[in-house]
Amino acid sequence: MAINQCSKVPSFILATVLSTASSFISPAFAQEGPQPSFIIDVNSKAWTKLGLHATDMNDAGQVTGGSGGRAFITGPDGVGMTELDMLPESISSLGTAINNAGKVAGVSSFAPAPSTKIFITGPDGIGITDLGFRLGCCESSHPAGINNYDQMIGNSSNRFVGFKAFMINLDGLSEIPIEGLPGHHFSAAGAINDAGQVAGTSYPETGLGRAFITGPDGIGITDLGTLGGGGSRADGINNAGQVSGSSLTTQGEWHAFITGPNGVGMSDLGTLGGDYSVANAINDAGLAVGDSLTTSGESHAFIMDADGASMIDLNSLVDLPDGVILTTAIDVNNQGQVLVHAIPEPEAYALMLAGLGLIGFMARRKKTENLIKRY
Repeated sequence: MAINQCSKVPSFILATVLSTASSFISPAFAQEGPQPSFIIDVNSKAWTKLGLHATDMNDAGQVTGGSGGRAFITGPDGVGMTELDMLPESISSLGTAINNAGKVAGVSSFAPAPSTKIFITGPDGIGITDLGFRLGCCESSHPAGINNYDQMIGNSSNRFVGFKAFMINLDGLSEIPIEGLPGHHFSAAGAINDAGQVAGTSYPETGLGRAFITGPDGIGITDLGTLGGGGSRADGINNAGQVSGSSLTTQGEWHAFITGPNGVGMSDLGTLGGDYSVANAINDAGLAVGDSLTTSGESHAFIMDADGASMIDLNSLVDLPDGVILTTAIDVNNQGQVLVHAIPEPEAYALMLAGLGLIGFMARRKKTENLIKRY
């Protein structure tokens, strides 16, 4: 139920992304307007349009994210929206992770940038607690996931020393740094399960990262290997310890993968015809979701059969409004609901760009997405 966007970024730009996290949730984020998000029920083939920038979902279908510069929580099945409280003097906020109690972990930005702090709410998004900067030295912190036993993971960054993953036990606010693999300098947490196993990516000072899994409570670390290429990254984990992510193949392409329980083995999930795919999340049934390039080079959201035998384009499963393309599946819960980002209807998209002056912003974001997909 947790997605860490930072774990998808190659090492040479991850530190920059983390240290400038406030630029994504500052007034510039507020001006972006709602990025179309949908909940797709793979059992009934029904869909719900959220009209919000969604980031994570729990097993009840409660969603968190950001809209108009404010973090929010929805009710079950994405119904309704409630803005979360703001930290004093913060200028914007974004919910990034939610557990089954409806506790939201998020990030608040402060002036001058880059300056971000982590916050946590109570059940159903009620109240807010400032968790500050983590690891004692860092200027930007970003939550990556929260489990159902009040353990939260995240990443902290300092422009001078780089970035490192951490775990917080919220009952006593004790903090555990998650070191990288031997010989590596940086670490990025991607997701956490209810045993406290963390999936993430370890990075050397230069070059590509390697996906890892920790033991329970974030203790110990195991290299998950690759699909034959020189790098891999981990983005999701379920309660059996199955990890999802992306890895370089022997052909030099990034392909989505899932592992067996406790990170054992790595299976290539292939693509939708292009040369890139990533499995962003995996539920307890082993159902993985993510995004892949198609033969024509478009990004489409996918879902895998539980046995990993076939990759299905989510756009082929549901009857969507004309012009809507499901581009990225970012989470899947244990009900079989998938949280998806989409390109909106052409008319709404043109109106949004004209009204908000975002043509330059979208061009820069597309350039960044293309850069990330190369790695």
